[in-house]
Amino acid sequence: MLQKRIDDQPTISRQMVREAQDILHRHLKGVGLKQTAQRDTILRTFLETRDHLSTDELHRLVQKKDARIGYTTVYRTLKLLAECGLASEVAFHDGIARYEHQYNRRSHHHMVCTDCGSSVEFFSQEVGELEQEIGRKYHYLTTRHTFQIYGVCEDCRKKNHTPRPL
Repeated sequence: MLQKRIDDQPTISRQMVREAQDILHRHLKGVGLKQTAQRDTILRTFLETRDHLSTDELHRLVQKKDARIGYTTVYRTLKLLAECGLASEVAFHDGIARYEHQYNRRSHHHMVCTDCGSSVEFFSQEVGELEQEIGRKYHYLTTRHTFQIYGVCEDCRKKNHTPRPL
């Protein structure tokens, strides 16, 4: 995985995992689905891995903990995590849907290299303020946004002998 991740907290505590499980369990109840040990294993694995994960990547990690958990269960659980706000889908230039956890994280953004696919997360208060300003202008109560900047990273520029931007 090429994505570099910047987090407020390098690890997630057991208490935070329990709180995230409570959020998932409430959502499951609300949509008429059962709480299962498999879904809890997927959630824990997802929260403990601090990367942008595709369904395939998460499935491989989950299989190490419980080989009985199938790909479809991981796929459907990721969708449930996104529905209840514990995950969000991030699209990079490779066309593969990746997910990152959103539990107890402040808003952040991505810079994505169009050559190698690496990404860097960054924080910007100004982007959040712009979201609120645009929401007010168009009479929206904004709840979230996505913001990605595409370009060529320093390593790829060096490799391709591309000059630095001014």
